[in-house]
Amino acid sequence: MTYQAAIEFLFNSLPVFQREGASAYKPGLGTSIALDDIFGNPHRKYATIHIAGTNGKGSTAHTLAAVLARAGYRTGLYTSPHIFDFRERIRVNGEKISEEAVVDFVTRWKGMDSALTPSFFELTSTMAFEYFADQNVDVAVIETGLGGRLDSTNIISPVLSIITNISHDHTNLLGVTLEKIAFEKAGIIKSGVPVVIGEVLPETEPVFRAKAEEVKAPIHIAAPVDAEIEDGGSILYPSTQFGAVKGELSGACQVKNTATILCALLRLRELGFNIPDEAVGTGFANVCEDTGLMGRWTVLRNKPLTVCDTGHNIGGWEYIASQLSSRKEGRVHLIVGFVNDKDISAILAKIASIEVDKRLYFSSPSVPRGLKAEALSCKAAEFGMEGEVIDDVNLALVKATAEASDNDLILIAGSNFLIADLKLEA
Repeated sequence: MTYQAAIEFLFNSLPVFQREGASAYKPGLGTSIALDDIFGNPHRKYATIHIAGTNGKGSTAHTLAAVLARAGYRTGLYTSPHIFDFRERIRVNGEKISEEAVVDFVTRWKGMDSALTPSFFELTSTMAFEYFADQNVDVAVIETGLGGRLDSTNIISPVLSIITNISHDHTNLLGVTLEKIAFEKAGIIKSGVPVVIGEVLPETEPVFRAKAEEVKAPIHIAAPVDAEIEDGGSILYPSTQFGAVKGELSGACQVKNTATILCALLRLRELGFNIPDEAVGTGFANVCEDTGLMGRWTVLRNKPLTVCDTGHNIGGWEYIASQLSSRKEGRVHLIVGFVNDKDISAILAKIASIEVDKRLYFSSPSVPRGLKAEALSCKAAEFGMEGEVIDDVNLALVKATAEASDNDLILIAGSNFLIADLKLEA
């Protein structure tokens, strides 16, 4: 089997939520437990850290993995979705899983002739768990796919659980209220295992505290951190428990993510992990290079400043709006695109409320779930917004670049799949 054939099997023969939406969502742990048994319960061979939340999971997971690797731990990292390459999902010390390992796993699975019918995420989670065992990792940072309680990854017994925050997202699957969404995320809180909560709201804090009390899990609410945004977008945290730390990741959301990460690192120290202050500083400063993270206010070029951000829900857009509103000069050229199975009304209302000189370009992710650009334009008109309809995000970027001056900002934002369509030479 070739690598391309293995990837085609994973994406074309299994239900894939990222492409198909709710029809591919398969809640429940039965299949994941059965798969885990077939492959010898690999996740039990190393320590794990489990991360759930509406926003910030990826940044938190990547930064923790970078710090742990800088501290000398062989560190696995499992995140989703990928942007350009399936292998982005599974890394050890920043290195993507090899094509040969993907082929080997798929070949063995197809040869088992099992009666199980796993989803894409169930099977790839098993792939990740086994790969980390084969690579003799010391610790693996595991990000949930969707929710928590019934997520495929929730078969692990972590040393630390982390819930970054709660916002409205996937409400058709997780519930329409913050309390219901928090209940699903709180499902990763395990008996006696410390849990870090990055952000609490009046609706969510009682849910988390009740679950932690029920299972006797020590609960830690992350404390705010002081932050200074520097030229170029990096953020200095001048007075953390680990000394002054400069974060490579930019964007207003990273200040709260950093509070979560620092609280988690303190808990890991208490659990016996040897994490020097220097490892914290170098991990924060080099997270993109160390772990391959993209899509979090990622700068693509400087003149005009061109940024991409995977802001796919209202929580993410609260931070994007804050970032844009802080601009003092120049026009904002905003290229947006979303999937068709989410209510984006709150996002469009937020975009409409951003009081900057802005020009809009409506695009469409190329996946089957992609909301057509014309339909997005019609929806935006309900909020008093007009713009150019350009289905291909790369053509939209070419047009925006031609129309922008050097002190303008071009932002490509929305679905992960819109960012995945980018050809960076465009």
